[in-house]
Amino acid sequence: MYVMTTATAPLPASAPAPVWARRAAHAIALCAVPSGLWRIAMASGVYVGYSDQVLRDVFDIPGWGIAYVVGLSVLAELAALFPLLLVSDRWRPLHPRVLAPLAWTAAGVLVLVALWQLVVAFTVESQTYMSSATAQTVWGFAFAPLFAIPALMTAVTWSYAKRHRAQGQA
Repeated sequence: MYVMTTATAPLPASAPAPVWARRAAHAIALCAVPSGLWRIAMASGVYVGYSDQVLRDVFDIPGWGIAYVVGLSVLAELAALFPLLLVSDRWRPLHPRVLAPLAWTAAGVLVLVALWQLVVAFTVESQTYMSSATAQTVWGFAFAPLFAIPALMTAVTWSYAKRHRAQGQA
């Protein structure tokens, strides 16, 4: 005889994520791609606007800077894939009570990271490293999508919390 306990009981079904939330979660993952490709190009030796001397002296490329830049790109993309967990009906690695606060924390961190990127982008020092206005423009287009992530992440997290709060009250 099979006895269902709270440990083996399936999680109650929640309302499916709205289409806009699914699209926003996918957009977050796509927003991280251009800057990641730019960083990987930089680590690979493709000219991205920095002189060889700046790459050596400031970014330690070639050297440990390659691991840092590629690792940062991989971590950024993995973090950008996190919101897909909030809209997925197929795979839930964590209980909603754990995932909701984690999602709100991630949204807060992403807001801080975006603000930090703005500070870095507009400091005089970072602008003096670029060798041309064209390189700065390309850099700006590669990193601009990152600024959409905090708003999109907040919306996806709000949708997730709202669906699971309604589930708890039902």
